[in-house]
Amino acid sequence: MSEHPTAAFRTVPRTGVIFVMTEAAKHGYGTDGLPWANLGQGQPETTALPGAPERVTSVEVAVNDQEYAPVPGIWELREAVADHYNRLYRRGLPSQYSAENVCVSSGGRTALTRACAALGEINLGHFLPDYTAYEELLGIFRLFSPIPILLDPSRGYDFSLRELEREIQGRGLSALLLSNPCNPTGKVVQGDELRSWVAIARRNDCALLIDEFYSHYVWATPDADGSPPMVSAARYVEDVDRDPVILFDGLTKNWRYPGWRVAWTIGPKDVIGAMGSAGSFLDGGGSRPLQRAAIPLLSDEHTLGETRALQRVFRTKRDMMLRRLLKLGVMVDREPEGTFYVWGDVRDLPAPLNTGMGLFREALQAQVICVPGDFFDVNPGRRRADRPSRFRHHVRFSFGPPQDQLEGGLDRLQALIERTAR
Repeated sequence: MSEHPTAAFRTVPRTGVIFVMTEAAKHGYGTDGLPWANLGQGQPETTALPGAPERVTSVEVAVNDQEYAPVPGIWELREAVADHYNRLYRRGLPSQYSAENVCVSSGGRTALTRACAALGEINLGHFLPDYTAYEELLGIFRLFSPIPILLDPSRGYDFSLRELEREIQGRGLSALLLSNPCNPTGKVVQGDELRSWVAIARRNDCALLIDEFYSHYVWATPDADGSPPMVSAARYVEDVDRDPVILFDGLTKNWRYPGWRVAWTIGPKDVIGAMGSAGSFLDGGGSRPLQRAAIPLLSDEHTLGETRALQRVFRTKRDMMLRRLLKLGVMVDREPEGTFYVWGDVRDLPAPLNTGMGLFREALQAQVICVPGDFFDVNPGRRRADRPSRFRHHVRFSFGPPQDQLEGGLDRLQALIERTAR
């Protein structure tokens, strides 16, 4: 029997994390009572961290919260998001974001889907490797043409400003989609380099669609005033309604509330209007009670307190995972400057652990989950030739889970490697 017996429907591929979790479930994850270590986890630990603001454990539902929320989001949250960006990144600048520059959606994928649905008949550049969910997203809409741009592991995935402008002009790109910090490599475009990216986009009228969901997971030293390092292209926009910079973020990672599914897009008013129109037929809008509950979380006190706490805890986990993976023989093209992932090259491990899929399959027997690098070789519509992935020797290891789970998983990986090498 085929997977989809109804002829009208196609087989829809699973994104990387969904695939690995489905395979893990077949091996007993979640039902066998064993101490699994989910090093493939795409969410941060969500329990209280030392020194962090108190976690929200209940949400009040007002009478009018029983109604639909407006498709672009409730006005109060849109104002709060705009004010949040103005305070953190645009203090003293003449052009300020307003509620009309913000569109709220039920999760980051929904926000990106709205944006892609609103694009015209253009060439859209995207980088390799990048976030696995981009693959199906970029393939489902037929108006625009996705153009892959390969980053070189031997250069630590660097991409010069000259190369950026050459790609935009030479390939006729009208838009560029990227995650920054990058999922999976952990590379961060920041400071003067990010300022120049925004200037090149402005000069070439090329829209930057930047997924900033990991923008608080930045491992640089704190600012001179003690503020935790955070990265956003919003800092370098000159005119919020003219510069073609569209940013995506939400409560999922930076505030550690993935289950709330509250995300936002911030950008020029005409783009936000188009995304609201797209949302009216794609998803109909998000949860009104959770949008209202999100507003206090955007205060500076809460945001900075949460960011300081997560940077302390996750920096410790990052350093521990890096140290142990290197000791196990996993190479790292670039130490992560952001995110909560280590992008490891396993080619020097003993076979069959020397490919991402091989390590993934064998690790499941040891109750450890990771994500093979193949999934980050984004190939919308499977348009590129059917050949082995250029990232087949890579694995994304997550330090999103609590430290004891990470240590247990790394212990079992070490034992697996030692057994295989005998």
